[in-house]
Amino acid sequence: MRNYEDFLPVSKFEIQSKGWDALDFILVSGDAYIDHPSFGGALIARVLERAGYKVGIISQPKWTDLEDIKSLGKPRLGFLVTAGNMDSMVNHYSSSKRRRKTDLYSPGGKMGLRPDRAVIVYTNLIKQAFKDSPVIIGGIEASLRRLPHYDYWEDSLRRSVLYDSGADLLVYGMAEKQILEIAEYMNNGIDIEYIQHIKGTCFKTHSLENVYDYILLPSFKEISESKKTFAEYFKIFYDNQDPIRGKVLVQEHDKGYIVQNIPIMPLDQEELDYVYELPFTRDVHPMYDELGSVPAIEEVKFSIVSNRGCFGSCSFCALTFHQGRAVQSRSKDSIVKEADEMIRHKDFKGYIHDVGGPTANFRQPSCKKQLTLGSCKDRQCLFPTKCPNLDVSHEEYLDILRTLRNTEGVKKVFIRSGIRYDYLMYDKRKYFKEIVEHHVSGQLKVAPEHIDHEVLKYMGKPDGELYKDFVKEFYKITKEVGKDQYIIPYLISSHPGSTLKSAIRLAEYLKETNYTPEQVQDFYPTPGTLSTCMYYTGIDPRDMKAVYVPSSVGEKKMQRALLQFKNPKNRRLVHEALIKENRYDLIGYSEKCLVKPIHDK
Repeated sequence: MRNYEDFLPVSKFEIQSKGWDALDFILVSGDAYIDHPSFGGALIARVLERAGYKVGIISQPKWTDLEDIKSLGKPRLGFLVTAGNMDSMVNHYSSSKRRRKTDLYSPGGKMGLRPDRAVIVYTNLIKQAFKDSPVIIGGIEASLRRLPHYDYWEDSLRRSVLYDSGADLLVYGMAEKQILEIAEYMNNGIDIEYIQHIKGTCFKTHSLENVYDYILLPSFKEISESKKTFAEYFKIFYDNQDPIRGKVLVQEHDKGYIVQNIPIMPLDQEELDYVYELPFTRDVHPMYDELGSVPAIEEVKFSIVSNRGCFGSCSFCALTFHQGRAVQSRSKDSIVKEADEMIRHKDFKGYIHDVGGPTANFRQPSCKKQLTLGSCKDRQCLFPTKCPNLDVSHEEYLDILRTLRNTEGVKKVFIRSGIRYDYLMYDKRKYFKEIVEHHVSGQLKVAPEHIDHEVLKYMGKPDGELYKDFVKEFYKITKEVGKDQYIIPYLISSHPGSTLKSAIRLAEYLKETNYTPEQVQDFYPTPGTLSTCMYYTGIDPRDMKAVYVPSSVGEKKMQRALLQFKNPKNRRLVHEALIKENRYDLIGYSEKCLVKPIHDK
């Protein structure tokens, strides 16, 4: 039986039962309360708790009145606001802007328990209820909207979320260091308006008198009037996300300025171990038991976060701007310790579902230079090919997996968070074989995204030929070890740079390999990514050259249909696309054809 006492308080009764008169901080989240380190709100709350602060949780408060926001009273120091583990707009809407039917981060998977643009709505509620209480915003939604950004749902530019929310301070990226430093200043009586120097934060100001060594970005007005200027602005933003070589960024908003301090240095291994070894219950709060629990716990309950950060730098991925390019990893001892605790859990059946992170098989910085000079400004580690300085090794990762799978009580250890297949291909074959033989749960998730060279260039992904070699090697090893296993590739349609010709090339490859994807993701222009900048401006900010953007609903439907050409529902769209591109050779009855003539049943 789980005890309420094991969780942070969610009611005044629980506050009183701990012997507290009031809270120091109240964390407001768009997610249901899951006390697990995979959930940012819980992690930040536990970090503050260990530092001696009294922290309470308000999860998914009603936004039609102030009752829920007032439920724990006024905190001594302030409110912390996050939309949750997902941007609330992405959580609510598909890439076609249709309302989703379920929310995995809500009890029973129920949709509608958080508002659109949750950070703005929650902060406005707090300011109504407690006008003089400081509000600090963070999490993925605030982090990626910290400066002006293209908003896909409104099809327009929006200001920094600091302005639209009215919050006092924004913490971007992984926030453990920043929040402890902010809390210490506030606890010592420093007013939040004077806390402007902390790395990894953004603030509003009317004067630049105390801001030094900064880059002045084009103003919000200027980038709103010119897409070319927006692309130039984005390139400066993109180039200054490294904690070692990044600069302070300043941008004029209306009559004031938004200031982004340089990114904070990521946690080192000792700090990362400390954070993940805090006393999480690793479970859903008992208040949700009668509501059907919270589906999001299922995949992570018996998974282990082993690393953070990613030097893959895919154009459509937000990690560059949130977790950064520097990979940080937990120690083997810390990971094994977590597994030992997991084994003793009453629901554990012997299967560790995942040992990974943004990219499971990254365990170390990309190269020794990154540790002292920062990530390269004009060079990527894996794109278009492997950098000569890239350190490639799976030895430590495989050592951890071996130890875990040989631990008493563990039947299998799987990798489900996805591997970077090109990085694996650059390493020795024996590591590939060991992963295939012992750590694939029947299906291995990888992300080639596309096969066409031109599209992959804009995606920042390796050439399609390397993926083809990877597939061949995977199935060769699978046969050698006598297993029946498959690759599940993630594919994206209608990404900037993708034409109908590109989609047809991918369809031909799928035909050749006899693979029909069950799901295809239309490109989703989420705030803050390089690909979203291309989508909005029609310009690749890396070289300021024009890029083709499939924007019409009709073309998007055709590109998506081509990747699932075997589906009878897509036949007419595929037929139309092939005729439009004069690919009559792919309409007919031969083995290479994608569809039959439309007049035939």
